[in-house]
Amino acid sequence: MLLSMGNTPPVYSSAGSIKSGRSLLRSGSALSVLTLVSRILGLLREMTKAALLGTSALSDAFTVAFMIPNLFRRLFAEGSIAVAFIPTLKEYLLENNAAKTKEFISCVFTFLTFFVSLAVALGMLLCPFIIPIFSMKSFDETVLLTRIMFPFLGFISIAALFQGILNSVHVFAPSGLAPIILNIMAIACAYGLSPFTANPARAMAAGIITGGFLEAAIQFPFVWRRGFRFFFTGLRRAITNPGTRAVLRLIGPTIVGMAAYQLNDLVSTALAGRAGEGVVSSLQYSLRLQELILGVFAVSIGTVLLPDLAEHAKTGRWENYNARLIQAMNIIALITIPVTFFFLARGEPLIRLLFQTRNFNETSVALTYAAFLFHMPGLFFIALNRILAPAFYAQSDSRSPTLAGILSFGVNIALAAALVGPLRGSGVALALTIASAANTALLLVFLGRNPQIALGRSLTQTALYTVKLIAFSAAAALPVVLFGKRLNAFCAGLSGGRLVRYGLPLAVEGLGFTVTGIALLAAARDRHIMGLLKIFGKNRAASR
Repeated sequence: MLLSMGNTPPVYSSAGSIKSGRSLLRSGSALSVLTLVSRILGLLREMTKAALLGTSALSDAFTVAFMIPNLFRRLFAEGSIAVAFIPTLKEYLLENNAAKTKEFISCVFTFLTFFVSLAVALGMLLCPFIIPIFSMKSFDETVLLTRIMFPFLGFISIAALFQGILNSVHVFAPSGLAPIILNIMAIACAYGLSPFTANPARAMAAGIITGGFLEAAIQFPFVWRRGFRFFFTGLRRAITNPGTRAVLRLIGPTIVGMAAYQLNDLVSTALAGRAGEGVVSSLQYSLRLQELILGVFAVSIGTVLLPDLAEHAKTGRWENYNARLIQAMNIIALITIPVTFFFLARGEPLIRLLFQTRNFNETSVALTYAAFLFHMPGLFFIALNRILAPAFYAQSDSRSPTLAGILSFGVNIALAAALVGPLRGSGVALALTIASAANTALLLVFLGRNPQIALGRSLTQTALYTVKLIAFSAAAALPVVLFGKRLNAFCAGLSGGRLVRYGLPLAVEGLGFTVTGIALLAAARDRHIMGLLKIFGKNRAASR
């Protein structure tokens, strides 16, 4: 089946592809804005689920049903693309042979389509034997919802391949736009189709599958415009292609590590399912809040970082590689540490503002807040892992992060099993935070084994910078803690519902926290803040 056999040469060139002279923040700014919109819509999707399903057994059923194909998506699509496809494609692009590049992409496309289609068919067939692991009260509904959403894996895998092609030539906006479509469709179908389905969960499932298809469809024109042409080949031809084999060699150990990582979700969810009704859903609501920040910055920076690090590694520019990596780690610290302090101080009002409805009651708030308190301290480590993993993939090293993932998986499962009894959902959340910290430590140790990567002095500087950020964030959070209750008590007496009762004080407190933090960093002449202030000043001057 021919997709395109056009003779238009691919529009790519390694020359000048590195955005020298720009900061990593500016390089990822467009993607960060799109990702912010996507994460906000993802949060609205969770708010929709909270309003329609709360933390009921039906909500747990939808959560598990969506988690299973989503788990395989991370295993076969996002993980494989980041680990193996982008670094290998970069080699072809640097060689600048259009015919070989076209053949390589076609073979990977064929192999991925065949393999993922097989996985979808098996998943739909075997899900009645998988669902009992999670102790779902609504067993039949969970099986049905899983079967409805399993084809999502196929669509999203093709979307990930398109994203990898575009990211390899430093085109990031479409990959930020695609998830926006997914969330819009999930929300629209939840409200639009609910009157015509047996329950709102089925309506949301229809939105997920439609959105997954559109994620792939919306990126294809951008791939076409960049001049990339590819087609279906024979399966044997696809497997024997040297580029496909290189990708598979890189993916091999990674699948083991990613499987361990994804098994974390399965086992943790199974443990949470035995901890009582609503615990599974409350953990997902809490993670959604954490991922709102994580996705906006860490994922965006990691996405922009990988192609650059891969090109630096392939061309032997290790000094640029080191500088880029340390810069990314410092930016992650600058973002996640203050955010962690603020939301630890004001987590409960945030949960009430976003989720509390008739179906999301006081019990739901308590369950979600308990998990949130233990999820948030792990934000910094999870974000660092999103930066450190591409540092290995850029070197075509998939074994080191695989080993780190397996070891941290053992830490997480052991702690979750020990803590879920006394702490319920909080124990599962705490286990994830500790395991994420262990994973960060292991990645740093493994990265330091490469003599070309000078982490010693740079890590000391990053550690000192992190300590400074902790001190400044604590100072900025102190007024929030001292005066937050008074402000909330005042706003509680005003009319306007949740937006005024919880949103107004959060906005005031967030503004005060941000201004105080920036003032402290500016007084300390923090280079990242000073750079942002200069960019802001130039933009204001240009707009006049």
